[in-house]
Order: sequence, then C-alpha cells, then structure tokens
Amino acid sequence: MKKTILISSTAALLLAGGIAIAAPGGGKGMMQADANNDNQITRAEMTAALEQHWTKMDVNKDGQLSQADRDARKAERFAAMDANGDGEVSQAEMDAHRADRKAERFARADADGNGSLSQDEMQKMHGKRGGKGGHEGRGKRGGRGHDGGMMMMKADTNGDKMISKAEFTAAATARFDKADANGDGTVTAEERKAAHEAHRGERNKRGG
Repeated sequence: MKKTILISSTAALLLAGGIAIAAPGGGKGMMQADANNDNQITRAEMTAALEQHWTKMDVNKDGQLSQADRDARKAERFAAMDANGDGEVSQAEMDAHRADRKAERFARADADGNGSLSQDEMQKMHGKRGGKGGHEGRGKRGGRGHDGGMMMMKADTNGDKMISKAEFTAAATARFDKADANGDGTVTAEERKAAHEAHRGERNKRGG
C-alpha cells in the first residue's frame, strides 16, 4: 500500500513540476512554469519551476522523494487547516482554507493585478485542457494517475522506489526536449499541443 501511495504522490509531483508540459492550453504545471505568462515555456522557466517544486516536496531535505516526505506534507496540510490548533478540522476551518486557496489562485491568475480576470487569464487559470471541467485525461482508463505512475517508474532509474533530484530533473528535461520539436529551447503552445497528441496516440496504442 505504501508503495502505491508513494507512486501516486511522486507522479503528482512529476506532472506538476513540468513533465506535463505537453498538455494543450497549459495545465497547472505548465502555467506555474510560464513565469512571464506568454503561453510558452523556456528551458530556464522549466528549470526554475522544477527547483521550486523540488524544494517544496523534499520536506526532510534528504535529496529523495520518499514516503517520509509525503507523510510530512500531509501533516503540514492538516496543520494549515487546523487554525485553532485543537487537533481537529471543523467545517468552518475547511471552508476558510478552501477560500484562502481560491483567493491565492485568483491572485496568481490576475497577471495585470487589476482585480479582475480577462478571458485569457481565466483560461490559463482553469488550464483549458478540454473536456468537462477542464480535466481531460482523468477518465476511467489511461488518466493522469496511470500516466503519472508510468512517469514515476521511468524516472526511478535505479529502481529504489524513490526519486532523487537528479532523476526528477532528468525525467522532466527529457519530456521538455521531446516537446521542443525545433530544439530552440522553448516549448510553444503549438509544440505542446503536438506533443500531447503524440502522447495520446502512444497511450492508445498501449490500450490506455
């Protein structure tokens, strides 16, 4: 069970940290990497985003993503919701925490800081990935959990069920280079869409 949980947790990081840059329209991971909001990702932006995600996820700073890191992050999330520190999370505390997260998400999307979102800013915030609710690839078969698990296994090159920073960076860089069709060090929206379509075709061939 712990092995399965770790794979899911690490897969989520790999997807969020830049390996999922092939998503058309830019999912959460892409938009976090796109620092200047120009709808394309440079290698420098990807590297910076990976560094931020790694620092956040490697809680015990041992240079590995492990079950211990996941447990620590769960404890941190609970503590953040438990505003009065009584060891329990009430409905009011949960609602307040969700409201804070929505406000933070809105602030990140409001690129010009005018207190409202344009159509472009709204599309970027929701990740415009197609399908209902903008969550393409989360269906019954071949969804992000499956793809994330495959990514995790490929990233874990030494088979120790943990992801080192070198493994994490190498996997993300390989994904970036594959999407960067013309090799100019920048992944455009068109390249991202093409990479996504190619990946979907490969997944369908596998029976996903």
